[in-house]
Amino acid sequence: MPLTKRFTLAGACLLVTVPLWPASYYPVRLDDPKALYVSDGDSTNIQKAIDQVQESTGQGIVFLREGRYRIAKTINVWPGIRVIGYGRTRPVLVLEANTPGYQNKDQERYLVFFAGSRPNTGGQPADASPGTFYSAMSNVDVEIAEGNPGAVGVRGTYAQHCFLAHMDFHTGSGIAAVHDTGNVMEDVHFFGGRYGVLTRGPSPGWQFTAVDASFEGQTEAAIRETSPVGLTLIRPQFRSLPTAVAIDPNVLENLWIKDARLEDLSGPAFVIARAGNPRNEINMENVWCRGVPMFASFLESGRKVPGPSKIYEVKTFSHGLYYADIGAPGEMKDIIEASPLQAMPDPVPSDLIPLPAEPWANIRSLGAKGDAVTDDTEVFRNAIANHRAIYVPSGKYVISDTLQLRPDTVLIGLHPSATQIDLLDRTAAFQGVGGPKPMVEAPQGGANIMIGIGVYTNGINPRAVGVKWMAGRDSLMNDVRFLGGHGTPNLDGGRASIYNNTHTADPDLNRRWDGQYPSLWVTAGGGGTFFDIWTPSTFAQSGMLISDTTTEGRIYQMSSEHHVRNEIQIHRASNWRIYALQTEEERGEGGFALPLEIADSSDLTIANMHIYRVISSFQPFPTAIQVSNSKNIRFRNMLCYTNSKVGFDNLITDLTHHVELRQRDFSWMTLSGNAPAPVVHQPAVLAPGAKIEKLAGGFYNVSGGAAAPDGDFYFVDAHRQRIYKWSNSTRQLTTVRDTPLDPVNLAFDKAGNLLVVSYQGQGIVYSFKPDAPGLQIRVLEEMPAAPRPGMSIVLPVGDYRAQQDRATGEPASRTHHYLSPDGSTFISARNDFASGALSWGVKSADVLRSFGLAKAMPGEPFYYTSEAEMTTWRGVPGPDGNFTGWKPFVQMGGEGVAVDAAGNVYLAAGQIYVYNPAGKLIDTIAVPERPLQLVFGGKDGQTLFIAARATLYSVRTNVRGRQ
Repeated sequence: MPLTKRFTLAGACLLVTVPLWPASYYPVRLDDPKALYVSDGDSTNIQKAIDQVQESTGQGIVFLREGRYRIAKTINVWPGIRVIGYGRTRPVLVLEANTPGYQNKDQERYLVFFAGSRPNTGGQPADASPGTFYSAMSNVDVEIAEGNPGAVGVRGTYAQHCFLAHMDFHTGSGIAAVHDTGNVMEDVHFFGGRYGVLTRGPSPGWQFTAVDASFEGQTEAAIRETSPVGLTLIRPQFRSLPTAVAIDPNVLENLWIKDARLEDLSGPAFVIARAGNPRNEINMENVWCRGVPMFASFLESGRKVPGPSKIYEVKTFSHGLYYADIGAPGEMKDIIEASPLQAMPDPVPSDLIPLPAEPWANIRSLGAKGDAVTDDTEVFRNAIANHRAIYVPSGKYVISDTLQLRPDTVLIGLHPSATQIDLLDRTAAFQGVGGPKPMVEAPQGGANIMIGIGVYTNGINPRAVGVKWMAGRDSLMNDVRFLGGHGTPNLDGGRASIYNNTHTADPDLNRRWDGQYPSLWVTAGGGGTFFDIWTPSTFAQSGMLISDTTTEGRIYQMSSEHHVRNEIQIHRASNWRIYALQTEEERGEGGFALPLEIADSSDLTIANMHIYRVISSFQPFPTAIQVSNSKNIRFRNMLCYTNSKVGFDNLITDLTHHVELRQRDFSWMTLSGNAPAPVVHQPAVLAPGAKIEKLAGGFYNVSGGAAAPDGDFYFVDAHRQRIYKWSNSTRQLTTVRDTPLDPVNLAFDKAGNLLVVSYQGQGIVYSFKPDAPGLQIRVLEEMPAAPRPGMSIVLPVGDYRAQQDRATGEPASRTHHYLSPDGSTFISARNDFASGALSWGVKSADVLRSFGLAKAMPGEPFYYTSEAEMTTWRGVPGPDGNFTGWKPFVQMGGEGVAVDAAGNVYLAAGQIYVYNPAGKLIDTIAVPERPLQLVFGGKDGQTLFIAARATLYSVRTNVRGRQ
């Protein structure tokens, strides 16, 4: 029962019902001279404080004292600002009953809006974005009274180190407590509303992780996903609602749930879409259910997964692409291990350790300056020697030697950018050649906590380690940023320039990339929980090294990015669970970076990992995960992707057994450590005795090829601006052109003119005769799309994602034509090519992004593959190059497509998968390197040319290619 309390409002005595709010996470006022404090009033007072912090320091903290704050209008939280409640009870943001502006259930309005920037006077703030860091709200509850069906508690599409924590949402009849979110939630509880969380994919496409969240009384679903979210739930609880997680139709998701409790759910607990697509990755472990008659349902097929009894345990639920081990063939598979129980077990206790209840020593009160200049080393050392819990207010605290923590030391900050422990460049103790020297060291077996603090090794300290962590399984690191590189301001507060003008080094060459030890080093029996960690220092050899430990360790939502050689390294370690690890490689520093290295290790779980290379990347790299001499490595929900043309060729490479797994997305694999069994292959489409033949090698990254009318194969090495020819008659490779005209994709017309799609300019296609002397070219005129009966159409065979019209589901309109010199052929393009449109500074129209072009004839089926959606589509082009009858052909996508005269479809997706016209897999052709483009050529059309990164291969088929 809610407590009944009496409040006086505007002179009237009202009897109202207020929930019994839980204990406050910050029960006393924390002194911070750089923060602002709000003690009463309404949302206007809170907004004024947020505005003042933004105007004065650009980032920081607004403290909100316990009490009830009426929402008069939406509170805008500007980037880098945190609103933190304090007091015996949590402060509450209250939307009173029937508040004007919140009555339209189809037009949402927010109580709190996390913005991507502060607009000029009168402008509307934009959503938080991939560049929105550190914004947060903590220890503040939200209450939406009845009569506000359009209300939403919080909107926050933010990125790293942004979160909601220690909050209760009573949403009433509102749309949702949270609509669109990102990064993490911790200790959040949702009551009522249509949804607890209604969300699309977070910024900038990373996972969303909620730890210790509960949902009760939602009328439609606790969580609804409208696009891929990468949802990671640790110890969630769902009670008295229809559905726990509802995934919208056609949404491909990576869902990882661990240690969940479900009670009294009237509908299917989990609604799953796009069953059978390898990009769909669903895994759950240890889900306890009472009163959940239907555990899961699949939208398209209507298949149901009922519970086995009134009370039951689902030990394992898995749906997706399954590999029994590395080297084994993949298969779409469901694993359901469910058994009845007599009673529900106790909830799994949280491993997010609470902060100490005793008084916290304020480091400033003890004499620290935090002014980015004064050496505060001795103040910290004295504080550690005499106090268990040390509160570190906003400031930049310079140290000059290692801070060695006691086994029970707790370091507490509230903002890992505004509160930093820093080294100055050229700090003496961290210079020269020598072993790793940590800034902060947690002792063996310790129960240490480190929360809300940034650690900055700076750029010219070659022996530096940010934190050496040897604390035990009951230790905690939460909301810690290892500064350096992207998103790091100068110590004077100015914006740091992280690149020289060629993106190949720091502007100061003395600040050497890859010139320090790891930022975070867990070793010598270290373990514990690591939650919401961002470690992107380009100066460090890796973001995190776990070595020489068998102590249990847990990582939830870590972002490790922008390193030169390694993101995460695990050496001689066991008993770790790593959930929602995200890596990103930038083109400047990350071209040769290995995201995850595992050596001499065992009993690890890597789940819901996202591995990404940015769109401007140009350097291929062989593998994303490298494993050696290791066993029982459990990979679940792996997503490896890039919208560039140089993704990782292999997801996993086992160095011990020299085995590669090229499939970039899958749901389940346990690497046993055993040698894989040999795979026997009976070819179906190859000519008798045919084998893959290497024709030429030593290229940078080849694709974009086309077969000439005489069957010779022409192709492009775009990085080197070269067009090559492989002659079937002489079996020789020659360079056709090496002029700096940025060739990307090729095609031929009937007269043998070579058509070249160029990256230069806006919509540039040029042509020349391959055997003509000199370097003359003809730039083709751009023409509006129109029916061109009898002409061959040249179309891209794929893209990172198939661009479709939302209203019709058909492909986006192709509005421009480039006619060949002989009038027999035209290249069909969209407006983004003709206009030279940029995405993150890169042109990515499909005639450029595709690994090749292919000819089509009006009325004949054409196949188009999508890497991100893991789908290959079939449509029928009309005489104007636009499609009708567009629909999925197979739920597998890759880089290249070719079709033979029998209608068989050859798909380059790690290997070459061959499907018959009905979409049944009939053959798999193994290629020594990852194939990118497939083109039929040769005099008889039965030579399949295979462009594969550094090498050109071919193989003979028993059917000629489609003409």
